[in-house]
Amino acid sequence: MKRYYYLAIPAIITVIAAFYVLNFHENNSNNNSNKVSPQALMENGSPLLGYPGARITIVEFGDYQCTYCHAFHQNTKDQLIQDYVNTGKVNFVFRDFPLNGPASVLAAQAAYCAGDQNKYWQYHDELYNNWGGENTGWINQKSLDQFANNVNLDLAEFNTCISDKKYEQKVLNNQQFGEKLGVNATPSFIIFSDKKVTTIVGAQPYSVFKQALDSI
Repeated sequence: MKRYYYLAIPAIITVIAAFYVLNFHENNSNNNSNKVSPQALMENGSPLLGYPGARITIVEFGDYQCTYCHAFHQNTKDQLIQDYVNTGKVNFVFRDFPLNGPASVLAAQAAYCAGDQNKYWQYHDELYNNWGGENTGWINQKSLDQFANNVNLDLAEFNTCISDKKYEQKVLNNQQFGEKLGVNATPSFIIFSDKKVTTIVGAQPYSVFKQALDSI
């Protein structure tokens, strides 16, 4: 089944010359492009994972219920982090693209609420490590509280953040931003340096990311 994940959505990799400006075309733009700065790609997402001065950034658009996002997390992400992020070559940002509806929005809010206690990435991993399928009901207040306990959050503060919907608009804004870029599948990755942009779609194997990163 793991190999099926790799084959189900083919990689789409394009390299574009750019100088601090990234050009993307919307699906219905009639050749009118949006110009998006690297800063705009990174802001409003997760806390930066890795060295801020890294020359290359990976931005993932993902959904916590998505089958292929879970496959990327289980099969590829750890090796990417070990070989490229922990060595200072690359930094990593996650932006929400909750294709699977309200439960995905709720999970994304929970991760940001964990971030208020400096546990965003721990909670992010906890969600994917306990993945239970798409729209099967596994994301609910009880499970989110259990994940919060697993990463040692202050549960009262966490639940206040959830009930106040503190980050709901942030999550929805991330999805809208991705749609403007032409993102229509999860996971989708934008890998960029100061002069090159590479887009990868799907739960591709480590070798696909390695080739893209090493080419930069």
